Formats: sequence, C-alpha cells, structure tokens
Amino acid sequence: MTLLVPFDGSELARNALEKATEFGELLDEEVVVLTVVPDDDEYARERGWITEGEPFDLEAVESGMAEYAAETAPEATVRTERVSSDEPTATATKNVVREIRRVAADVEASVVFIGSENAGSVIAPQSSVGGPVASDQRYDVYVVRRPEEAVEPEEITDIDSMID
Repeated sequence: MTLLVPFDGSELARNALEKATEFGELLDEEVVVLTVVPDDDEYARERGWITEGEPFDLEAVESGMAEYAAETAPEATVRTERVSSDEPTATATKNVVREIRRVAADVEASVVFIGSENAGSVIAPQSSVGGPVASDQRYDVYVVRRPEEAVEPEEITDIDSMID
C-alpha cells in the first residue's frame, strides 16, 4: 500500500503531508509526495510558486517544491510531474487532476491525503483539485480542511486549564 499526497506547498497540503507521514509511520506504509507542475506561469503565480514579474522556470519550480516537500517529510518519496497546457479543451487544474489520478493508479495508492478547504463540498471552485481527486473510487481519501493550530510551549501555563 502507498499513501499519496498531492502537494502544492500550501499550508493545507503541508498539513496533509504531515498527517500522511504519521499514518505511514504507524502503518509502515510508503508515503509518496506528488507535485504536478503545469507549464502555465499564471497557475504558478496563483499558488505562490513564483512572484509577479519573476520568470517562469519549470526546473526551478520543481526543485523548489521537491525541496520543500523533503523538508516537511524527509522519509517520503518525492515525485514531480509536468503537464502541458497545450490541450485546448482542458484547464491547467483539470490536467493536474488527471495527473494526480494517473499517479495514484501508478503507485497503487490506498489512500490519498488532500489538503483542501473544499474537497467533498457540494460547491467547489473550478481551480481546486481537491473535489475531483476525492471523487475517484479507486482509493480512500483523507481530507485536511483547515490548518493545524499549534500551541506554542510557552503558551501552556497550566495543564489543568487546558483540560477544562
């Protein structure tokens, strides 16, 4: 079994990767981190992979995302895939969804961990990959819908007050 985590560098995707890593350790399963990079500079800007005015460099985006994923989950297998935006009938997001599903089948994913605010919602934005990936019946889906709210150790003054 393999746990697959589509990873775009967002806080929710990072949290999904952390959850998958915990599950992978508990179940002794491989975790595969997947970043799909369309050859679309606007898509990259929307996700914060490059800044306004910065030139779009596929290799730099791929290596940056792989490095970030490896920092979050050093034991995971990191994989990047490119998709073309040349197909006239598909958006970059649809191409990303297709590629995530293809890789899920390729690695025989048993669970896909998705960081998405709207996966499974009745109404989902067109730019989200969460809902379409979650609808595939070949694997289970674990959805992380909100960022983790970490409590800093110095904020904990009385353990009894936390229990109440």
